[in-house]
Amino acid sequence: MENVKKLGFGLMRLPKLDGEIDVEQFKRMVDIFMENGFNYFDTAYGYDAGKSEEAAKIAIIDRYPRESFYFATKLPAWAGAKTAEDAREMFWTSLRRTGAGYFDFYLLHNLGDGREESFERFGIWDFAKELKDKGLVKRVGFSFHDRADLLDEILNKHPEAEFVQLQINYADWEDNAVQSRRCLEVARAHGKKVIVMEPVKGGLLAKLPEKAAEILRSVDPEASQASWAVRFAASQEGIITVLSGMSNVEQMENNVSFMRDFKPLSDAEYEAIERVRDILAQSRGVPCTGCRYCVKDCPMGVKIPQIFEALNRYMTYGDLAAAKSNYGWETRLGGKADECVGCGACESVCPQHIAVPDELKKAAELFA
Repeated sequence: MENVKKLGFGLMRLPKLDGEIDVEQFKRMVDIFMENGFNYFDTAYGYDAGKSEEAAKIAIIDRYPRESFYFATKLPAWAGAKTAEDAREMFWTSLRRTGAGYFDFYLLHNLGDGREESFERFGIWDFAKELKDKGLVKRVGFSFHDRADLLDEILNKHPEAEFVQLQINYADWEDNAVQSRRCLEVARAHGKKVIVMEPVKGGLLAKLPEKAAEILRSVDPEASQASWAVRFAASQEGIITVLSGMSNVEQMENNVSFMRDFKPLSDAEYEAIERVRDILAQSRGVPCTGCRYCVKDCPMGVKIPQIFEALNRYMTYGDLAAAKSNYGWETRLGGKADECVGCGACESVCPQHIAVPDELKKAAELFA
């Protein structure tokens, strides 16, 4: 893994033209990326309904020698697979779509929130080992969205995992739901290297509230807000690479400009980020800590902590589209805010004394 550069190209938010992936702009982005010495590409079976993998074949695989870059994709066993054969077929579909021949990094996709059970039930850990033994994948790991204690449990159960992909950014560093710092520490304790995803928190850390943005400008007037976020993630110990889901040539040029000769954050820069984090924390409207006491007795199975995270995302950053997207993903299988019946069982056990039904009403109206 020593030849992987610190900036990786995440292929989840590729440029679009008339609703389809803009392959020509994607090619230009790939060329800029490669010309500047970067070499890690990350996609997934489900990104853009498979079109990301197909576009990667055209823009990367068919245009560059296979040994000149690292290529990663992911298998989401929880996404519609009814049998082990269904889940395993996802690998072969990815191999056909990309024409990659093999995957340098192969990930079990999005473990956490109960999704990890599908990989056990369908024997995907054993399947991944078989693929590695055949040379079809070089390294096996998983991406993870949940709390540190579950990450510890999974790594204890599957020490064969060679790396973990985690959501690491300065806004979520001490967040009780995402637990970026604690998850990173768990991975280190197990001796696992980490690939960073969401370093800019889905683009939100590139459009900060003015009070927070001014702090960063006072330290470095020329640096983009995104550069602070990417450099924070890349400055942590034990990082393989930091994925940036770039969507246009301008974003690519900006990212390579400050990561080409990467310099870790200075003490003064860390201090500035601490001040920004404090401002963001103060703007959270619902003081939910993600303890989940409210969930246990909810008769409707409402996804209360996740809904509050989406609500706070809107209150902090003012980005309704991003908050709606977050809400939609978390409640895609049910547990929406408008399913609350107002019984008060949640409110009676909330350590933060949140008026949960009232806040859920706000979310239902906002995200309708």
